[in-house]
Amino acid sequence: MSKNDKNNAKDAETVAAAPEQPTQAEAGQVNLSEEELAALCKAHVCTKCAVMAEAEDVKLRALADNENFKRRIQRETEEVRRYATESVLADLLPVLDNLALAIEHAGDAPACKNVVMGVDMTRKIFLDTLKKHGLECVGACGETFDPNVHEAIGTVCQEGQPEGCVAKVAQAGYVLKGRVIRPAKVLVNKTTDD
Repeated sequence: MSKNDKNNAKDAETVAAAPEQPTQAEAGQVNLSEEELAALCKAHVCTKCAVMAEAEDVKLRALADNENFKRRIQRETEEVRRYATESVLADLLPVLDNLALAIEHAGDAPACKNVVMGVDMTRKIFLDTLKKHGLECVGACGETFDPNVHEAIGTVCQEGQPEGCVAKVAQAGYVLKGRVIRPAKVLVNKTTDD
């Protein structure tokens, strides 16, 4: 073995026998919170660096997307809550129609007077209960025709009423909190052209 080889072997043994030097983190055992670590990183990164600007842009876009998502979910939840009863109320509309037909067909027959009065009271209570839940009846004679809440099924000529107003209601319409569940089927007044 040459002298150089012996020296190299001694150096290797010395290095192997020497205790390992602790790293800077092990020596100080520094524990930083996320905010402190982020501040430390920002302090060591060039604020004019394109990478930093791009990362900041990505972060801001993600925060904006998250806020938009929260708002949309909140709006959709409110919409579902607001109109949750729509299908049940729509299923009850034929009951209202039948009560109105019973009153209409009974007419003024003295034998049916008490029954008609009972049916009319039931219908009024039913309408009041539905109104508490936001359901309103639309379509009355004399009001101006509105294609948003009325469905014209024909025209009639009635003197004394303005043109374009509802002359007769064939079937009542209903609106739930501003949303049309069923448009009123009406006959619209049309003046004659003489």
